[in-house]
Amino acid sequence: MSTITDLKYIKIVLETALLTAEEPLTVGQLKKLFPEELKTALINGLVEEIQQDWRGRGVELVKLASGWRFRARAEFAPYLARLTPEKPPRYSRAVMETLAIIAYKQPVTRGDIESIRGVSVSSSVMQSLAERGWIEVIGHKDVPGRPGLYATTRKFLDDLGFATLRDLPPLADLGTLVVPDPSADAPAEGPADDEDAASENTAALLP
Repeated sequence: MSTITDLKYIKIVLETALLTAEEPLTVGQLKKLFPEELKTALINGLVEEIQQDWRGRGVELVKLASGWRFRARAEFAPYLARLTPEKPPRYSRAVMETLAIIAYKQPVTRGDIESIRGVSVSSSVMQSLAERGWIEVIGHKDVPGRPGLYATTRKFLDDLGFATLRDLPPLADLGTLVVPDPSADAPAEGPADDEDAASENTAALLP
């Protein structure tokens, strides 16, 4: 596969795979499309060409934490939402604060999170984030009890459309990415005064 025609065909195969994939595809996965061993540089170059080919159109090819994928451009989301008028997921302030602490301070223990928020973190909050696939235990802190160290996942970055943690927006903008529902705050998180204090502690200690 060395002629221009062959390269064009390889590019078409790559484009087809990326257009029909349900999840992001890594370069390693894209290389498996072909019986011959193709160099990583060649795959990267052709994928970048495909990305350029789609610039200015309603669909774009983006590189996320888990690989490459096609998605609708953000400005067309309101139109597409009319086809599936489902309400976006709503998370309590406790969940969003906990997620923010993990995202910007990782890796952290549950105790670290509680220290920053100023209130205890209920198991349901951690479970909600784990079930969403946004956090995971990546190790254990070398202290008595060896508590788990939590960090965000690639899925967290994929869902927000980011490639790396460096792409995270300023903390003040994080809450706009998922619509919070104040009425969903868990009673176990404590009285309103404690929640207000937690919000102030989070704002003061996170970058």
